[in-house]
Amino acid sequence: MIPMNAHELWLAAGLRTPFARVDGPLARLDAVELSVPVVRAMTGPQAAVKPDLVVWGTVIPNLGYSNIAREVQIEAGLDQTIPAFSTVLACSTSMVAAFEAAGMLGHGGKELALVGGVESMSRVQIGLSQNFSDWLRRFSQARSIAQRLGLFGKLRVRDIRLHVLAVANRATGKSMGEHCEEMAKTWNIARESQDKLALASHEKAVAGQKSGFFDDLIVPAEGMSRDGFPRADTDLERLAKLQPAFDRTSGKGTITAGNASPLTDGAAGLWVATGAGIKRLPGSVPRARLVDWEIAAVNIFTEGLLMAPAYAIPRMLARNGVAYHEIALWEIHEAFAAQVLCNVAALESAEFRRQKAGVEANLGKFPWERLNPHGGSVALGHPFGATGARILSQAVKELAAMPKGSRAVVSICADGGLGTVALLQAE
Repeated sequence: MIPMNAHELWLAAGLRTPFARVDGPLARLDAVELSVPVVRAMTGPQAAVKPDLVVWGTVIPNLGYSNIAREVQIEAGLDQTIPAFSTVLACSTSMVAAFEAAGMLGHGGKELALVGGVESMSRVQIGLSQNFSDWLRRFSQARSIAQRLGLFGKLRVRDIRLHVLAVANRATGKSMGEHCEEMAKTWNIARESQDKLALASHEKAVAGQKSGFFDDLIVPAEGMSRDGFPRADTDLERLAKLQPAFDRTSGKGTITAGNASPLTDGAAGLWVATGAGIKRLPGSVPRARLVDWEIAAVNIFTEGLLMAPAYAIPRMLARNGVAYHEIALWEIHEAFAAQVLCNVAALESAEFRRQKAGVEANLGKFPWERLNPHGGSVALGHPFGATGARILSQAVKELAAMPKGSRAVVSICADGGLGTVALLQAE
């Protein structure tokens, strides 16, 4: 293994809100208001656990602030001498926050970082066209009535329109679902396979709720104490009846509301620490060693928008001399069931590994039975900025219950042809 940092690095499970459907129980809370209870609960009464660094992120921008990490820190009552900065990398936002913090720890007395992210899809701000925004700015800056009256002659009706944020890539103009439909067709991913993966996600999430697995990972909010998405009443027959959501015309669409992650409100946090920093957390908090990580990027016009993890995972594992079967736990973000299936198909393809990822090592077959043991984003929900911290905390708790030396891979695909993956180990 190539050491990333001169210091031993750890992740410790954090906390999160329940995840709720857009315009659901958490709809009245904005991104800061969703985040603050998580940070307060993680740091304890009177902010007893004091981090040396705060990194927080959100994907959907807000005109009310430029550094959400600092806003959350102040509102949560943390010591304001602690540095705080924001980050964003689409759906990998709070995972890359952990990587950024890990790279900064061990320097300048920084040993413990509180990282995380949030998304309030219910409180997305509606924008104006650029021309109308420019006109309003000039109008507000006009120093006389004459200047303001003169501006009315320059206002065009076609400029007076709203800009509603779409879950789409700017460069391609296509939604994530449209891109994933293209990937599913390229990799010949059947609708039934997607529905089976989605059903398994729900079944495992429901079982996790019943067993109490999530209880010490969730901070109640707005009367909610558990995620609102896992369904005990779904089955393959019901999933098969759902109509395609993104390719409605070709007769070949396979992605539906049932095998895709839903738009979600929620916030999640995570601890990142050095060997010295981890000792500052209560011994009851699950922890695992952060062994390595990788960030990959691909050509979004030719390689599949959500395929970057299939490049990152082989590179990271080959660097550490580890094959797929030697990983005891796989936590893979389920943006879409099809996206998981496409990436795993690529992982198992020797041709793809060699020609695309540049990895010669034979890493073997993927162990499906070790995937997302308590459900994934299809069943739990996907608040863009929070998913990284959610999936890492979940993996840390799962891994901490396994024998010493057990390893986990955590993977997230992200808009823009990006992907982030981490290798963890139980100690």
